[in-house]
Amino acid sequence: AILDEAQNATDTQIKMFLTRIGENSKIVINGDPSQVDLPNKSLSGLNRSKKLLGHLKEISVVDFDHTDVVRHPLVSKIVKAYSDQNND
Repeated sequence: AILDEAQNATDTQIKMFLTRIGENSKIVINGDPSQVDLPNKSLSGLNRSKKLLGHLKEISVVDFDHTDVVRHPLVSKIVKAYSDQNND
C-alpha cells in the first residue's frame, strides 16, 4: 500500500493507515514536510510518525533533499532556495 502526499495526513490518519498492515505486506509513505497544506501545519502526522517510529528495525526512513530531484534541473534549484530560506 502507498500513502502519497502524507504531509497532508493527520497523525490520526497515518496511525489508521499503519495499523492496517497485514502479514507479508509492504507499506510506503511519502510526503514533503515543507509542503504541508493543512490549516495548522503542526497537525501533519508525517514528521511525528517519523520521530515516533523511525527507530524501529522494521521501519526504514529515507530523507531526500534538492540533490535527489529528478524533474527539470530548475526544480532542484527552487527546492534548495526554499530549503535554505526555511532551514528545512
